[in-house]
Amino acid sequence: MVDQFIMQTVHLIFASVWAGSVFYVAFVVLPLARDGQFNTTAPLETISGKLTTISRVSALVLLLSGGHLAGTRYTSESLFGTINGQLVLVMVALWLILAALVEVGSKRFESGLNGKKLREPAADVLGLYRAAAVVAIALLVVSGAITTNVATLI
Repeated sequence: MVDQFIMQTVHLIFASVWAGSVFYVAFVVLPLARDGQFNTTAPLETISGKLTTISRVSALVLLLSGGHLAGTRYTSESLFGTINGQLVLVMVALWLILAALVEVGSKRFESGLNGKKLREPAADVLGLYRAAAVVAIALLVVSGAITTNVATLI
């Protein structure tokens, strides 16, 4: 029981940090960069690198903690045959999409910054990061549905 609490807490903390980081970059940092509020690429390169690190670490921790939680809570039948199990599968799909969007966005942003441009790379990746932020929020909503056992409300 204690291991379940610890795993679920770690899982939710890393999911929240990841989602919040993506949201902040998508709705604060990139619009500022697009609008020319930075004088140099250095802070944007740092922010992009930190987001990539947060994303990769969070994805790994979520894979391990989520795998542990799913392995102790679900059988293959309940994973596919119950609402909560299906929500776990939706969460895995959203997790993969979020990781892919952040990786692609980071690579495109960093390659644009390497050309010492500021506004154009930010404008180019803004849509990707905003899509990632929506996926991150969806992940938190699905997590809340699983945590509150929404299946009992239906």
